Amino acid sequence: QVQLVESGGGLVQAGGSLRLSCAASGSIFSTNAMGWYRQAPGKQRELVATITSGVSRNYADSVKGRFTIARDNGKNTVYLQMNSLKPEDTAVYYCAAEIRSSPRLTAHDYWGQGTQVTVSS
Repeated sequence: QVQLVESGGGLVQAGGSLRLSCAASGSIFSTNAMGWYRQAPGKQRELVATITSGVSRNYADSVKGRFTIARDNGKNTVYLQMNSLKPEDTAVYYCAAEIRSSPRLTAHDYWGQGTQVTVSS
């Protein structure tokens, strides 16, 4: 069994910063790509940023230059540093990871429970 637990969400004023963390635990043999997604009220879930095991990064255009994704492979943890936050960044943020639980098994996608980020104007 694999679990992803996010932390670091909260309420911040526009222009402020937050740092999200997501730790994977359980039966983990290897972790491939990890990423962050978000879902605002009434909208579909969208990609925010991803990072591969080789630390290649990809960002949504709306967050480029403001958000930074990073990972600590030793801790199976992915981070999202969010700077210059805007009200339109308000959403529930979910982390996701592609994890193999055993060398005999294929990788599966796992999701966290989500953490609320609210940016006031």
